[in-house]
Amino acid sequence: VQLVESGGGLVQPGGSLRLSCVASGSIFTINAMRWYRQAPGKQRDLVTAITSGGITSYADSVKGRFTISRDNAKNTVYLQMNSLKPEDTAVYYCNAEIMDRVTLPRRMKDYWGQGTQVTVSS
Repeated sequence: VQLVESGGGLVQPGGSLRLSCVASGSIFTINAMRWYRQAPGKQRDLVTAITSGGITSYADSVKGRFTISRDNAKNTVYLQMNSLKPEDTAVYYCNAEIMDRVTLPRRMKDYWGQGTQVTVSS
């Protein structure tokens, strides 16, 4: 099982980006999916999460600007980021709780993507 993010890049303040994260491999089911971010010299922080049923939560710093969504048929989670600010600059990581078809007894395991850089600068 692996997670692969895409969609990062350089954007001006006030601009938008859409990140995607696809889970692939021998997947039985996916529980919660999350986006974290880590700025240089800082800890990795939780930005937003979405349950398998579509319930979402957001860090206060991104409420009203970021939207998380998922397509369960495609094992994909998205992060729509609007009104971007320089302080949103970070490496964004996808995280998911996944039960694969190989491990027995079956259990949820935590998986991480490799990260995608988002830079907000004029």
